[in-house]
Amino acid sequence: QLRRGSQTTPDLPQRNRTRPVNLANIVRRLFSTISRRPFKDRVIHLLALKNYKKPELLDRLQREGVMQKDKDSLGKILDEVANMDATDNSFSLKDHFFKEIQKDWPGYSEIDREALEVILSGKSAPSQNATSTRQSPSAGPSHRDTPPRT
Repeated sequence: QLRRGSQTTPDLPQRNRTRPVNLANIVRRLFSTISRRPFKDRVIHLLALKNYKKPELLDRLQREGVMQKDKDSLGKILDEVANMDATDNSFSLKDHFFKEIQKDWPGYSEIDREALEVILSGKSAPSQNATSTRQSPSAGPSHRDTPPRT
């Protein structure tokens, strides 16, 4: 007597069982790869996305895992790689460090990568505009730059 339920057909692919995705493990693994990167590079890649105040930057770095010696060197690294805006005490990445940005940085989400594309294209655009304005001499302010007289 044969049972039909126990028969398998060799020409049908076997269904693989998938394990449930544990997001905590994925995040932990991601942060552990970031925390092994040089601290200066981590600061540069965060500042490439937006301006940070020092406490915000420290908070973000601590979430990714930061060692005490790195934490103590943050001020020195910010002096080297960032400009400080005195009006709101925020730090922005110095322009020449944008050349070192890795678009596939492991700490970047897809949204971060898209934002970075916009930022990097904006950084290259002013240099192209500057060359085009240097080639054509300006004869003073244009009419659209001056407000209409009443």
